[in-house]
Amino acid sequence: MACLPFLSCWAETVKDREGAVRSDKAKMEKSDRWVYNDVKSGFSEAQKTGKPLMVVLRCVPCLACIGMDTSVLLENHKLSPLLDQFVRVRLINANSLDLQKFQFDYDLSFSVLFFNGDGTLYGRFGSWEHQRNPQDKTTASFESSLRGALDVHRGYPSNRTLLSAKQGKPMKYRTPLDMPGLKGKFRDELNWSGEVVKSCVHCHQIGDSLRLEQRDRGRTFPLSLVYPYPSSETIGMNLEPVYPLRIKKLSGDSPVRKAGLREGDFLLGAEGQSLISTADLSWVLHHFPDAGGKLELFARRDNRTAVVQVDLGPSWRLKSDISRRVGTWPMRAMAFGGIKFIDLSDSQRSALGLLGDKLALKAEHVGQYHKHAAAKRAGWKKGDVLVGVAGHGSRLSESELIGLILQKHSPGKKLPAQILRGRKEMNLPLPIQ
Repeated sequence: MACLPFLSCWAETVKDREGAVRSDKAKMEKSDRWVYNDVKSGFSEAQKTGKPLMVVLRCVPCLACIGMDTSVLLENHKLSPLLDQFVRVRLINANSLDLQKFQFDYDLSFSVLFFNGDGTLYGRFGSWEHQRNPQDKTTASFESSLRGALDVHRGYPSNRTLLSAKQGKPMKYRTPLDMPGLKGKFRDELNWSGEVVKSCVHCHQIGDSLRLEQRDRGRTFPLSLVYPYPSSETIGMNLEPVYPLRIKKLSGDSPVRKAGLREGDFLLGAEGQSLISTADLSWVLHHFPDAGGKLELFARRDNRTAVVQVDLGPSWRLKSDISRRVGTWPMRAMAFGGIKFIDLSDSQRSALGLLGDKLALKAEHVGQYHKHAAAKRAGWKKGDVLVGVAGHGSRLSESELIGLILQKHSPGKKLPAQILRGRKEMNLPLPIQ
């Protein structure tokens, strides 16, 4: 994997990345059940057979989702009867990905898109549940999305209206290789005769390139670039990742709870779109206005269905937790000069004499090289506690602060910051890049 200038390669990978990719190719090319790295052939087969098409996008060197990937490839007894109803494509790189069709959460290392042979998208699947635990091999959420996609396929084309908003939005670039951060650095095909991993465009580099283009032009960010594909937790709702989606838990002040929904209710649709997975809901939230508004959810309780209007305020997207995303590392260089912050616990705050409602972000890591060393050059050290920045002193998570800075401040600024080093108060600049 070739890293972009702002990209620090922090995603945990297998020890022999080159060997993992070549081994995957040797195994998959012999399979008579999977089409390997050839989306065009997959669509052709789906049109010929009338089966729906599923395209699995998998970053082979990344450890994240390896358990899920293994379970799907081995096609355990629960999945095989369902998978047999699909044309199956395994795609391991994004070099020539059609960005009009393939729009999904690019930070995931295992994603699935379901299509009709005519190119109509049925739905998306992508699990942060497995991203957090690489050894998690449970497939209940994936199995549910397969059933959901088959339901949609059986109803096609009479259900076309419910699918229209799921389709890819207009994109400035045809493929990743047309994007400024990647253009001229890769070719369409992987370099199997040389260093294959270095010839691979990883999905997360698409999002990285979009953000890098903004900064190279001296622009601030729309929040949708900072917080892509928000989870349901962003609006205070924890869902069971099955089809149909079921509300598992609501936070006390959740806008969804205020709208009248309750634990145990089922979500059948959002903004006029059918939902077969939590990734489908994230797609809806990704395209919802940053300024907020009325989010329309279609829900079922017992035998009753209703349309519920959820009022999302102007700061709703700031509640996204992006701390674990690989795409956040480049943004840490942009917003903080290469610092990774963590919010101090109440007990840690008390030990330093800090109030619970005040800003207290500890520098857990300070970058040492290139763009990630800007904060180090400005005097920052690991363990420094940020208690104020540009006149802001209220409690924020690292994720919230990244969004506020990138939304309001263009590159080249140095924000005045107040810190604690031990118990000593100091002023340091926070470099914006």
